[in-house]
Amino acid sequence: MKGNVFDIQRYSIHDGEGIRTVVFLKGCPLRCKWCSNPESWAPHPEVFYIKSRCIGCRTCVHTCTGGEVEDTPDGILVHHERCTGDLSWVKACPTGALRVKGEWMEDRKVFSEILKDRVFYQRSGGGVTFSGGEPLLQADFVLEVLKMCRASGISTAVETTGDVPWESLEKVRPYVDLFLYDLKALDTQVHRQWTGQGNERVLENLRALAAAGAKIMVRTPLIPGVNDQIEQVRSVIAFLKDIGVQRYNILPFHQYGSGKYESIGIPYSLADLKTHDDSYIDEIRRLIDDEGMSRSYS
Repeated sequence: MKGNVFDIQRYSIHDGEGIRTVVFLKGCPLRCKWCSNPESWAPHPEVFYIKSRCIGCRTCVHTCTGGEVEDTPDGILVHHERCTGDLSWVKACPTGALRVKGEWMEDRKVFSEILKDRVFYQRSGGGVTFSGGEPLLQADFVLEVLKMCRASGISTAVETTGDVPWESLEKVRPYVDLFLYDLKALDTQVHRQWTGQGNERVLENLRALAAAGAKIMVRTPLIPGVNDQIEQVRSVIAFLKDIGVQRYNILPFHQYGSGKYESIGIPYSLADLKTHDDSYIDEIRRLIDDEGMSRSYS
């Protein structure tokens, strides 16, 4: 079985307990305006252009097969909408300014990459985390790799938007040690405005996952002017307590992934949005602690 993987990140310490290998899969049902991985949205491989690495050799102009790259007075112009066929010409770029995001990989190949970091899992209590995008859009592929990990004693986590059919969550649940569950906003209109989708299925699946006894860490990306008010955070905590979820944390807004939007040919609308002061983030974290919620993965 094959899955579309756009990155395998090693030595991660923010996506579950211990040192982890994070497998990023393509495809996502949401279009969060603050997303730091816009290259994960589309389910198919895409051309990624890093302008700062381009030396102006125009090799891509001469090797592309369908007018995907145009030579202009300001440098090369990548027509991302044309990059839908054979992308083997991208490999001709001598500096890596052009690359393909997304590779169809066999389940055993992904598992072999996970195994390379096994010594770090054993020493730190870490493991593998499947992320995206939304990894459960490729639930059957994830399930196969999860089974291999479970058979080898490797701890597993899945980061999910929750906006997938319940059947996708249910089929992987027996092989997942921790769900990292994104909850962007309780208000469905706010959720729809900023992610492109309502949150009805997200909340329904979270209730069902909690009722099934899954270990869940709910995380909210804290976005200025969207979901960052104290009362909004209190409401999320109250909801989680009501359904029996005891782990909750926030992910402070940052601009680290903003440059990716130009590289993938997608407009970015939050370039002027300022990050929170550290003191405000600390205040929110104290609130979570005072409410008796755990910010620990364990």
